[in-house]
Order: sequence, then structure tokens, then C-alpha cells
Amino acid sequence: MQPHEADTQLDSGGEPTLHDGLSPPYVLVVDDEPDIRQLLQEILEDEGYEVGVAEDGESARKACRARRPDLVLLDIWMPDVDGITLLKEWSEDSAPIMPVIMMSGHGTVETAVEATRLGAYDFIEKPLSLAKLLLTVEHALEADKLKRENIGLRRYAHAPSEPIGRSAVMQRLKEQVRRIAEHDSWVLVSGEPGSGVRVLARYLHASSTRRAGPFVEFNVGQLSAGDAAVQLFGSERDNKVHFGLLEQAQAGSLLLYDVADMDLDTQAKLLSALESGSFQRIGGIDPIPVNVRVIAATHRDLQELVAQGGFRQELYYRLNVVPLVMPPLREHREDVPDLLNYYVDVFVEHEQLPYRHFSVAAQNRLRNYSWPGNIRELENLVQRLLIIGSGPEVGIDDVEAALGAPPPTAAPAGAGTAVDFNLPLREAREQFERSYLEYQLRLHGGSVNKVAKAVGLERTHLYRKLRALGIDPKNLTAE
Repeated sequence: MQPHEADTQLDSGGEPTLHDGLSPPYVLVVDDEPDIRQLLQEILEDEGYEVGVAEDGESARKACRARRPDLVLLDIWMPDVDGITLLKEWSEDSAPIMPVIMMSGHGTVETAVEATRLGAYDFIEKPLSLAKLLLTVEHALEADKLKRENIGLRRYAHAPSEPIGRSAVMQRLKEQVRRIAEHDSWVLVSGEPGSGVRVLARYLHASSTRRAGPFVEFNVGQLSAGDAAVQLFGSERDNKVHFGLLEQAQAGSLLLYDVADMDLDTQAKLLSALESGSFQRIGGIDPIPVNVRVIAATHRDLQELVAQGGFRQELYYRLNVVPLVMPPLREHREDVPDLLNYYVDVFVEHEQLPYRHFSVAAQNRLRNYSWPGNIRELENLVQRLLIIGSGPEVGIDDVEAALGAPPPTAAPAGAGTAVDFNLPLREAREQFERSYLEYQLRLHGGSVNKVAKAVGLERTHLYRKLRALGIDPKNLTAE
């Protein structure tokens, strides 16, 4: 790297290393002095960064609206808007929406303290020491990456990095994911509640060429229609830019969880973005390019929703380029021992619960259990047995007592597992419907015709319901 002379000095020191990733970090330089803008642009581009420049506050606003920077180098004193005002505008929940490094040739201690209080990563005085500046840029980007990763780690504290299991079913699934990950196509992941759809999506991202980029999850079902659109596409209002999840996931992957719950208007906006390769923030006019892999996930039958008019057919075909199905636990029960060991270790390490191992008889009983709540039910069972049990071993009596624990509300004998009242309403409803229909099928010897008459459902509708819930009547004859 050649030294540059322009109101700066170059200290000696090792060259910073650029972060790995699908695309280089984008740095916005905001300074009213042309020599400094040019110098910083040349230096940062030499280091492998992508660089944008702005000569004043208004052009900085326009640059941020056009594209979300990964980091901003921001001068404090400019002719129109000062850097502290911009820092406030670029903050949400009392923190900047991207790392900001403040620069000033005549700043005061009070100004530096104010910038730090508002969340600026650092404050650098002019004339600039370029070695220090490059190191600060490197550290700021790394700190921001770690912060995002830590948020993900807290959210998925108990979740494995890949689907657990050595069964033929799981080995085929993981091999399929690795093949799909080599291509940048959109993927539709489906599976019953609690089966591990989120784990499969994260494994796909981690196996792909986008693994160095962000993995962003959007739980569609938790927001109203208007809030969902703002959360996904972002918004602009009164010089305030809210960067949506599509932008936050740039160069990475975006998981649309519970995509079946997305309202039709937001579906239309998403379809337009995927087809055109760009979108507009709510209230904005400039097109924002899309550089993200979309992974849609659902527990419901999207084809049936399309037929009912609840999901746009064009969006379904756009998302369903490559379908992935996470099998229910009852289809790979031989993996139960590995799952038991995994969650025992998780609860011992993260929640300091006493270690207990499952006896062979206990493991065999759980391998032959139907697991209507899938892996989530197994995880809850392990936690319960570690909390209430005593002694070093979980025996078959412990397991029978846990499986037969009375539900919060009474249910008919043989009706299956009680509803987990900690689940979201939709998942709790599906869990109840599955247990209820399995009970009815056992009661009527597996006859769909008899169950349809008994529960008051039209037989064709009942068949669709059974398929959606993953219930095979032939496996549920009277016991």
C-alpha cells in the first residue's frame, strides 16, 4: 500500500485483513473536504472495501436511502447538517443501525462524549492516522458482526447447528441440503410443528456460498399486515430510514418463517421484489436491489391455501423452486437416542441441570413413542425429566410417568399428548387437532369414513386435514 499525503499522517503497523464474504463491506465516507473524501476512498478501496462518498449531510441521507452501508465514516462539522444530527437520525432504540466512526479536526471532549453516548463506535481526530483508521474500521465491522451473531446465538441457544441423526432418512436429507446449497435458488422448507424446520434452514445457509453473510429470520405470523410489510421492506419518513429485513439480509439468507400467514398485499410486494430484483421501502421512491437467498418455511399445505385463495399462486411457484421436507420424528425414531444425548448435554451445560443418562429400556420406550410434538416435545421431555428426576439414571418408570403426566385440561384416555400451552395459538391448535383426530381414528379402527361422520366433517375435507397434519390412518387402527 502506497502512503497518501493529504492532511493526514500514516503510522506504521500491520495491514488489516478484510472480512471474508460474498461481497466486500460497503463503507460510506461523509466529509465536506474533497481531499479527505478522495484519500479515504482510495485507501479503503485499496484494502478491498466497496466505498461510497458524500460531501454533506443531505447527500449522506440520499446515499443511505439508496443503500444501507455496513459502516459510516462521518465528519462532525459540515455546512448543512452536522454529524451528530445525522447520527441521531440513523439510530433506532438508542443505537445506530450500522456502525458509525466519527471524525473531526476541531472536536471537543464534550462532542466526543456526546457521539459515544449516541452509540458511535469511535471518535477519531484529524489529521487522520490512516493505520489507526483502518484498524478501527476493521474492529468496528468485526464488532458489528459479532453482535449480530450473539443475537442469533441467544435466540437459538438450544438449537443444533445441523439436523441431528445418523438414520438413513436424515443422512439423505443432509446430503440433499448440501447439494441444494451449491446453487443460489430459493427454497421452500416444510414440516410439522416442532420437527426442526428452522434448524434445517440454518444448516442450508451454513452450507451455502452465502454462509459468511447474515442469516436473518422473519417470523411472519407474529405481525399484523402493515407491520409485516414495514419489517420486511423497511420505511422512509421525515429523513428517518428504517432498513427492513430484506436489506439487513443482503449477501446472506432470509428465512420467511410461517410464510403461509403472510397477508396478500405483502405477498404481492414480495413477489414483485423477487421478480424484478428490487423493491421500494414503504414511503420511499428509490429502488433497492435484492441480493438475498429467500428460504420460505411453512407447516401448512401451501397448495391447498392457493386453491382456497389464501396464497398467491405465482409466489408459491416462485418460492417453491426447490422443496425440502423436514420429516416428523416418528419417521426417523432411530435418531431418538442421539437427540436425547444432545438435549441432556444442552441442559446440563446451559441451565446447570443435573446430568442423568437414559437407560436402554427408557430409550427403547421413547424410540417406540409416536412423538406428535416432534423434536420440540422431546426437548421439553428431557428438560422435565432432568428437573423433577433423581438419581443418575432415567429409567422406564420415569419415562412412563412423564409421558403419562396429566394435561392442564382433561382429555379422553388414549387421546394422545396434551396441548402445550406455551405454544403459539396456531401450533397449539394443530397439536390439539392431531391428537384429537388420532384418538378418533384409533376409536373407529382407522376408518376415515366413520371418523368423518363422528366428528361432523366432510370426508374429502377430513382427508386433506389428515394429510396436512401428517397423519396416516393405516397406522392408527384400534389398539
